[in-house]
Order: sequence, then structure tokens, then C-alpha cells
Amino acid sequence: MTWLASLQLALVALGKNRVRAALTTMGVVVGVASVIAMLGIGAGSQQRVADELEKMGTNHVVVRAGSATRSGVRDWAGTATRLTVADADAIRDLAGIVALTPIVEKLAQVRYRGTNWATQIQGVSPEYLSVRSWELDDGEFFGNWHVERAAHVCVLGQTVAFELFGLRSPVGETILVKEVACRVLGVLAKKGASSWGRDQDDLVLMPITTAQRKLLGKTHINRVLIETSDRDVALRLQQDIRILMRQRHRLESHQEDDFRIHTRADLAQASEETARVFTWLLASMATVCLVVGGIGVMNIMLVSVTERTREIGIRMALGARRRDVLAQFLLEALLLSCAGGAMGIIVGIGSASAIGRLSELPVFITPWSVMLAFLFSAIVGILFGVYPAQKAASLHPADALRHE
Repeated sequence: MTWLASLQLALVALGKNRVRAALTTMGVVVGVASVIAMLGIGAGSQQRVADELEKMGTNHVVVRAGSATRSGVRDWAGTATRLTVADADAIRDLAGIVALTPIVEKLAQVRYRGTNWATQIQGVSPEYLSVRSWELDDGEFFGNWHVERAAHVCVLGQTVAFELFGLRSPVGETILVKEVACRVLGVLAKKGASSWGRDQDDLVLMPITTAQRKLLGKTHINRVLIETSDRDVALRLQQDIRILMRQRHRLESHQEDDFRIHTRADLAQASEETARVFTWLLASMATVCLVVGGIGVMNIMLVSVTERTREIGIRMALGARRRDVLAQFLLEALLLSCAGGAMGIIVGIGSASAIGRLSELPVFITPWSVMLAFLFSAIVGILFGVYPAQKAASLHPADALRHE
């Protein structure tokens, strides 16, 4: 008997019990739909993690001043005074550095006429916007000319601009930063809250020399923010920067670092690995549903073998070979699984889309996840159809004919 004839017989047999066949496929439908939906949610979660990490800057390295020790008591990180602009200039010569900016910062009061606001004052270099991937909403940023002359100019974050000027443009106006009059050159584009909840728009930027000489009266800096070419370079540069800084600060081998180096690349790798594990956990849970559907297929096929025992005996008595019977029942199980897989694809894509709209979660249905779910449903049909098919094929014609 040809495979085409076996297929026709399988279709006829399934057509006689349409309701039972439809109910049997429901388990496979649920399993395939679950796999597709869960993989879509997992892929969307991975993309969201990647987007958030991209905003954080996984190719950035931060060198911070260490903690100062006074009378045997260590202060908090950033209180040491040995990190300087010269250190930042030395770091700039290392391979893989795209841009960097030294930063000095302090909380201070800013005033405009009768309005005042406490905010973060940061002295930075003109490369700050490039390193932070920040745009201007209005006006312009200060340049090297302003840094060289310690010019009394500044750029406002959106929060400060709104608190001092409301909806008016502050460009060209003069504000007081502590007691230093500064002309507003521009306003930064809105950045929003950071990953730890701090308002990134609540700050005032000015040339680092202005902040050091006119505002804070200190020569050291708080940190150096470094942009590298990619994440791997950021990881490699940590050790290079550490060696360079220890040489510049003349630290002996037994002395601890008087600075700290951080990178978000390690966090990025851990977060991406967590997202991948989460995706495969969801897929594993959905696969269980598909296996349960396969068990349902096997149970129904066993019932079918029992009901059709006399039919099997008659076919064998008329010359049907064992492999013909095996092929027919195996094809029936495969057809049930494939039909359930096809319907599961439609349900899965629809469910994933609905979940994305209702929960505002990013859901990405990839072709490979659809193909994987359908292929797995076919494999489940074959695996769980083998035992009933073998049981049918192993029947002795005489015993089968006597079966009631």
C-alpha cells in the first residue's frame, strides 16, 4: 500500500469521528499557541532589556574619586581629592577611547529674579553631550573657548528651566548659580528619570574650569565619564585604566586604589543572560502544555485502536501488511498533531498580539519560533503515535477478528 493510500484511509477514519478529532487537537492547539506566545513575550522582554541597557550606556566606563580618610575614619566614595583633569587627559590617550569628559559636581541654589531652585551643578567639558548621547532642545552648548577662559555661561536641564522660567525660553537670560552670574546658552532635551529613579533633567551644566575656579574653589574632580567604541573595549579598558591611574598616583603594590572604576558592561551581560533564561523558562512551561496535548493524542489513538480491532483484523486477513497498519495509525496521529499545530499558530499569534496590546509589553513573533512550535507539534504527534500504531500493527488477525 502506498503512502498516498494510507493517507486517504487516515483522513477517512478521522472524518468519521470529527468531534473527537477536533477535541483531541485542542491540547496541541493550546501547546503550540503557548510556545509561540511565550517565546514572543520572552523575545520582547529581551529587546526591552537591550533597549534599557543601551540607554544606560554599556560602552561607558566611569572613573570615580575614592573615599578620603580623616582621623582613621573613611568618608563616602568621591571624597578623595587626587583625581584631576590631568588624569582625564592621560586616560584619553588609551586605545579604544571615543570621548570622555571630566566632571565636578555639587548641589547648589540657582536663582532668577524672585525664583530659586536647588539643583545639581556639574562642571563638564564640551564632549559631555557626545558622551551622554544628549541633544539640545534650544540654544547651543559651550565650547573649548568657554572652558579656556572659565566663561560665566551655563546650559540648563528641562526641570531647572521650567522651575525658573516656566514656559519661556531662558536662552540669553542671566541666572545666579550660588553668587556667580551665568548667561544661559541653551536648554538640554528632556532625558527623563534614570534607571534608579533620579531626575536627569534636574541639573545645570557649565564649563569645568568655571565650576572649579569660580564656584567650588577646588582643583580636583569627582569623576571621569568615558565613552568607548563597544562593550568589549569597555571591559578591557578597566584594567588598563587601573594600571595607568596607579602609576600616576604613585601607589605602591600594598596600597589600595584611591579611585574606583565602574562599567555597565558587566551588568548588561548579567541582565541579558537573565532575560535569556526567562525566555527559555517560559518556553519550557509552554512545552509542557504541548507534551500534555501529545499524551491526549496517544490516549485517543489507543481508544481508536481498541474500537477498530475487528477492522484491523479484516484488513490483515485481506492481505494488509503490518507496516500498512502501522503507517495508517501513525499518519492519523501525525495529522491530528499537524492540524492542531496549524491552528495553534493562528491562536498563538493572535494571543501574543492581544497580550502586547493589553499589557503594553513588547511582543516579537519571530519566524523561527513559529517553525519551532509547529515542528515540535509534528514530533510530538509521531512520538506519541508510535505506541498506538505499533499496538495496532502487532495484533494477530485471528485474535482481532474474534474481538467484540
